[in-house]
Amino acid sequence: MNQIKKGALLSYINIFLTNTIGLILTPFIVKSLGDSEYGLYTLIGAFVGYIAIMDLGLNNTIVRYVSKYRALEDKESEENFLGTSFIIYGVISFFVVIVGSIFYFNLENIFSSSLNPEEIKKAKLMTLILIFNLAITLPGGAFTAISNAYEKFVFPRALANIKYILRSILVILILYLGADSIGLVILDTFINVLTIIATFIYIKKYIKVKFKFQFPQKTMLYEIFSYSVWIFIFAIIGQIQWKGGQFIIGTNLGTKEVAVYAIGILLGSYYGAFSGALSNLFLPRATQMVVHSATNIQLTHSLIKIGRYSLFSLLLIFIGFVALGKEFIILWVGETYLDAYYIAIIIMVGYTIPLSQTFANSLLEAKKLFKFKTLVYFTSLFIGTLISFYYVKKNGIIGVISCIVISWLISQIVMNIFYIKILKLDIKQFFIKSLKDFIPPLISTSIASLFIIYIPIDGWIGLTVKGILIVISYILSLIFLTMNEEEKQILNKILKTKNGIKIK
Repeated sequence: MNQIKKGALLSYINIFLTNTIGLILTPFIVKSLGDSEYGLYTLIGAFVGYIAIMDLGLNNTIVRYVSKYRALEDKESEENFLGTSFIIYGVISFFVVIVGSIFYFNLENIFSSSLNPEEIKKAKLMTLILIFNLAITLPGGAFTAISNAYEKFVFPRALANIKYILRSILVILILYLGADSIGLVILDTFINVLTIIATFIYIKKYIKVKFKFQFPQKTMLYEIFSYSVWIFIFAIIGQIQWKGGQFIIGTNLGTKEVAVYAIGILLGSYYGAFSGALSNLFLPRATQMVVHSATNIQLTHSLIKIGRYSLFSLLLIFIGFVALGKEFIILWVGETYLDAYYIAIIIMVGYTIPLSQTFANSLLEAKKLFKFKTLVYFTSLFIGTLISFYYVKKNGIIGVISCIVISWLISQIVMNIFYIKILKLDIKQFFIKSLKDFIPPLISTSIASLFIIYIPIDGWIGLTVKGILIVISYILSLIFLTMNEEEKQILNKILKTKNGIKIK
């Protein structure tokens, strides 16, 4: 397998590890720290986490421009660009420290009514450590971006998986030995420093990247910020995409409904995590194709090919959750959260088309047309949130999420028109060759699921058995009803490598 395929596989493994271990580890952390201590840990982490958006979209900018200079074989411009980028990161880290310091010195005023003196003392120490963590993590993330730009996806993603497994083991160990929330923050900072050092050594030794530091030119700064600002705004939209709904529900219904809504958002977000896992892989390739003036037919072919690969996993998750989601939620958080099932499904429906068009998103970045998508998404989110104010009283939390997702689906229609008119992509062919081919496995697996869900085995074991049977049913349907020859050849390579099995 090449770097992209291995990178995609490792990204999916990372999503699986993050979600699975997170579901198991979180109750252990809560139990070890206690509700109050865990609440403090998440509260300070959330506040400091919002400062992380000061990245200003530079990571994606690095991927785009380094990919461009590689395609042009312009090493000097690449070195100048990277030097300028790290000067900007130095300024950003300085402002992170300033903003963090303001937060630190005002902690007592902000939380005086909700935290006791001992908790404020801990909160201050955690804030100092997390600000240091963030000040080095933001520029450190650029090393991974450089690796991505060179299409070296395996090392950073393998390192991320090792990092998460190691962190999980050490969290259990230090909590068992009696550590508190400060111990967790120190551990995270230590592991982040090691990861940044390892990635820096990799790009210097194996990719042999150089940085040329000089006084930034105005034209270069304008080039960087005119591109990154829209990535930055889009990241903010991603942060607040579902938060408006929580505010509306909290002010009109109550905390119980907010909790149910939050669980639904969490489950829907796991589905959406596949977007980031794949889009980061294809920006370098999209940029190179644009630089080398690839034809619209070639770009459409890549869109269809990548869209199909995305749908292989997305639709399996969707069918599996529709069939077993209620049972999972009851086992995980209890029957009172069942409405979260419908919220998650509505979000998944809204996510499916954009997740299958990640390559089109990469083309927008490569062609410096991301501004349009940012404005469309912002407008749709704003309108959807406003309309949900009206429906929250009549239709509750389902009404809120429906308004937001419907407005989001309308934005997808607008974006697809943009892909046709401006990017000149053959979206009709995309829907025919991507979505249409998945109707047979959807139908066959759905029919199989109707029988599988009634297997009389309860609990987590029963859920696991049913899940495995749905996966087998779906994969067989894909092989015999959907996969083309090229996709079967790739599957053959994987199976041959693993077990010597061959699909005809």
